[in-house]
This record gives sequence, C-alpha cells and structure tokens, in this order.
Amino acid sequence: MPQDEQRLGGQNAEPQASYAPPQPLLLRINGAEHQLHIEARVTLLDALREVLHLTGTKKGCDRGQCGACTVLVDGQRINSCLTLAVMHDGREITTVEGLGRQDQPHPMQQAFMDCDGFQCGYCTPGQVCSAVALLDEIKQRQASAVTEGEQLEPASLSEDEIRERMSGNLCRCGAYPNIVKAIHSVVLRQA
Repeated sequence: MPQDEQRLGGQNAEPQASYAPPQPLLLRINGAEHQLHIEARVTLLDALREVLHLTGTKKGCDRGQCGACTVLVDGQRINSCLTLAVMHDGREITTVEGLGRQDQPHPMQQAFMDCDGFQCGYCTPGQVCSAVALLDEIKQRQASAVTEGEQLEPASLSEDEIRERMSGNLCRCGAYPNIVKAIHSVVLRQA
C-alpha cells in the first residue's frame, strides 16, 4: 500500500471530522443574558434558532443573500447566518422578538401591519430589524449610495433612499411598495 493511503487509513477510509469542543459564551439577547456552551463553528443564526429557540429570526438562503436572518448587534444590522456566535460574546443582540411586545409592538412593527408591509411574512422579521437599523442610520445622518448632499434630512427621505438602504433584504412575495410605505411613515412620525 502506498504511503499516502497508509496515512489515510486505507484506500476507502473516510476522513475523520475534527472535534471542536464547546466554548463558553455569554450572549446578551433582547436584554437577557444567556450562558451557553457551544461549538465555535455554530453560526449566530443557529444559536438563536436551535439553542435558544428564538425562531423569529429566519433561515432563508443561509448565504447572506436574502436578509431573512437580519438581527441587530450593538445597534448595527448583520446577517446572522454569516457570523459565528462566539464572535458576539458579551455584545448586545436584538432579534425581532426584542423589538416590541405583543400588546405594544415597536413602531416599525406596527407600521408593517398598518401598511400591509408583508404577504407570507417569512422575510418580515429581517425586514423589520433592518428597517429599525435604518431609522438609527437616518438619525445619525449616515449617507448611503444614493444620498445627495452632505447631510440627510429625515423629513426629506426619498423612496429611492429607503430602497437603497433596504436592498439587502429580499421579499419573494414582492411587498416592496408597502414595505417602503411602512418605513417612510415611521421616519415621518419621528422627524
């Protein structure tokens, strides 16, 4: 038997998966602390859904292309499928469950309901989290690719500006006009 085959354990030997021991981790999610022991290769999305049973955050493409898994980490929106849970040890994570309560939804959640900003609803948690981050970006006067001028006035937020800022969140049902309408209504109320 050649040397390479001997090292692999024979011609038909299956490669052995390496064992990654669980790591201690503190996740601050929606104002609550969660002490976990999970493998270093577990994504934040899988930790939220499979370990903590916070299933509002959806697994869409699992490749960072659809935005269904969008959550807020320290106020910034991220695709939770593209990041490892251990990378967020001690950071503030907000999921759609942490934005409002059933009896008192977040203004953005209420706007999505009032404006019919969803159809099947699968992308809605990611859309809402992304829209909440958009509100903060507007308050901080952060420019986007379509911002004109040096500063952005919340009262003059255009539909193109909203579409650009929400471009990382896809809706397969095509509820975009009502999503834009919902976001615009909240921005105008807060201006």
